[in-house]
Amino acid sequence: MQAHNPLTNQTVIVTGGARGFGAGIAEAFAKAGARVWITGRNEARLKATAARMGATPFVADVADGAAWDRLMEAVLATHGRLDILVNNAGEGVKISPAAEQTDATIVQSLASNLTGSILGCRRAAAIMQRQGRGLIVNVGSACSIHAWPGWSVYSAAKAGLLQFTRCLLTELRPHGVRVTSVLPSWGQTDFTEGASLPPRPPEVLAQCISPTDLGTLLVQIAQLPPQLVTEEIRLWPMVQPLGQL
Repeated sequence: MQAHNPLTNQTVIVTGGARGFGAGIAEAFAKAGARVWITGRNEARLKATAARMGATPFVADVADGAAWDRLMEAVLATHGRLDILVNNAGEGVKISPAAEQTDATIVQSLASNLTGSILGCRRAAAIMQRQGRGLIVNVGSACSIHAWPGWSVYSAAKAGLLQFTRCLLTELRPHGVRVTSVLPSWGQTDFTEGASLPPRPPEVLAQCISPTDLGTLLVQIAQLPPQLVTEEIRLWPMVQPLGQL
């Protein structure tokens, strides 16, 4: 007798799903039998990733509320429900001391790493409250709980996301909706390149969190019985000293 898979035909949205952690998360859910939608700004890359894993691509900037409206309308029109939202999209923009930032880089960092997730949560929360079930996972960062020079703006956004997620759980628990924060640290992604940071040595990078690692973790969170919630998970590679960048 085949074991019941709670993710079979579940509808899942993964933002920033074209590459890196997002692609690993989306692929893990697809392999678990879910109906996965991935979002991103690069249409060609998004479509290539979606084709590889059998997901539905949706070009969108998470900082655009109208794009979120179109996405939710499309998902509901196709499947009639939204079971899981994974807010993974984010970017380093510029990792440097606050005095060396520009107003534009600050606004962009907050939009990509905080505002976009809140916009998505607002819409998902309304849908899931009506359903009486659902799961929201906000992928944050170890930067939300540690202070390092040069990371002030990015860390402010991620710390804001962590506290937002904690509060959102208190709002949605009475409606049967679970909300979880996952805080990864060093990863096998192109984050350092996008943030103009020096690359990690190959022997260190090989021991960092892989997209598959994070995807496996999120699937495990989603497979918990619906009466249980994981409030917060901090994920560190053993090669990284705790509390050090």
